[in-house]
Amino acid sequence: MSQIASNTTLGTPAKIFYKYEGVSPAGSHKPNTAIPQAWYNAQAGVRRLTTETGAGQWGTSLAFAGQLFGLDVQVFQVRVSYDQKPYRRAVMETYGARCIASPSTETAYGRRILAERPDHPGSLGIAISEAVEIAAQRDDTKYALGSVLNHVLLHQTIIGLEAMEQMQMADTWPDVVVACTGGGSNFAGIAFPFIGHGLRGGPKPRIVAVEPAACPSLTRGKYAYDYGDTARLTPLTKMHTLGSTFTPPGFHAGGLRYHGMAPLVSHVKELGLMEAVAYTQVDCFAAGVQFARAEGIVPAPEANHAVKGAIEEALRCKREGKAETILFNLSGHGHFDMAAYQAYFAGQLKDEAYDERELAQALSGLPAVGA
Repeated sequence: MSQIASNTTLGTPAKIFYKYEGVSPAGSHKPNTAIPQAWYNAQAGVRRLTTETGAGQWGTSLAFAGQLFGLDVQVFQVRVSYDQKPYRRAVMETYGARCIASPSTETAYGRRILAERPDHPGSLGIAISEAVEIAAQRDDTKYALGSVLNHVLLHQTIIGLEAMEQMQMADTWPDVVVACTGGGSNFAGIAFPFIGHGLRGGPKPRIVAVEPAACPSLTRGKYAYDYGDTARLTPLTKMHTLGSTFTPPGFHAGGLRYHGMAPLVSHVKELGLMEAVAYTQVDCFAAGVQFARAEGIVPAPEANHAVKGAIEEALRCKREGKAETILFNLSGHGHFDMAAYQAYFAGQLKDEAYDERELAQALSGLPAVGA
């Protein structure tokens, strides 16, 4: 836990604290769930895990965890991130995993997608479909997911539990808790313990989820039953969704390019226990650069959204003259994302916009579920 000198940097009376998860071997919060998932699978006699990854933090973490327990790991990485982040792929391979660009020719569904569009940028929904298809074909293979599902969110609450202890050590408590959201794992990790504490009679901070404007499941999605993958191999779950066939544009925060939000996070949003905002890519990178120059840590593109959210909250406090305490989760470092930072400094990083017609079509194709 660290505190930013916000009075100097932003001229705000607010105090900003951040929980930094980038010090893990994989560089993000993802080992919190990768290691227990690999251990439980190894105990059950599983020999191989398949999974998907966007930016690569989850794939890296599961590759690392697989080596700890002697499991083979096969990672389908979304094509646009596979191309954007070669060093993240290299880390997965260093840990012993096999990394495949998705959509691929290794699955029936991948071949179908490529036949329709050979230059498809991929999506997490497609990569999930490929990983599930492979796992379903072999008895010694299981599929592992790094976000969205209840057990993943439970594992990640160690973030918030640690943060609560650290805030008490600092003799303060947050008025606002901020985190980026893609599938929901790091957000739930830091936010759920504070929400639960508030529901049990403790102070209730404002909870703010920050998502990319190019993939806004919480702010533009529909709360409905939907599939977790594009091929519709997974069970239906009720969540905020943009539609399982929706393909977000290829912005650099690959870990946030998922069409749906975790069912538990979606439920919390419906209960009015949290807020959601969406910001564009360039503004988030500007916030990340400002943070790096103040704190010396280069955030991952995903974490830049949380930084942007915290800065906006601090500037609100400045306008309102409020000395609030802001806590955000810095979910990972950006050491393998420097090509994106180079593009930003060269003025080549663009705000990506999704196709409104594609979104409407994806939402119109949601499965019909009886009451």
